[in-house]
Amino acid sequence: MNVALWIVQGILALLFLTVGLMKLTQDKEKLARRMPFVEDFSPGTIRLIGTVELLGAAGIILPALTGILPWLAPSAAVGLSINQFGAAWTHLRRREYLMIGANIVILALAVFVAYGRFVSEPF
Repeated sequence: MNVALWIVQGILALLFLTVGLMKLTQDKEKLARRMPFVEDFSPGTIRLIGTVELLGAAGIILPALTGILPWLAPSAAVGLSINQFGAAWTHLRRREYLMIGANIVILALAVFVAYGRFVSEPF
């Protein structure tokens, strides 16, 4: 189970690192070509979401890897789950139904890590 948790943590970290950096480094118009939902948000809010995603990517790996405050890793997974719930809600509101499936998969992976690290396989 520990190996599966590490694999999922790595996948989530890479995913959120990538999208977080995109939201922090690209302007809204360029992002809108790949992520039409950004039209609903101000540039500041998009940057905030990107910052949260970067912190989540770091938080899901670094505490567990270093052994310093390892309870932060499942806490980051809970935060990323909330992020994905918000993303799914945004796509639902915009009637972008195909995107909701990806949000649900990512949310399920984050819940798996949170459950696995808090309950099943604590550090």
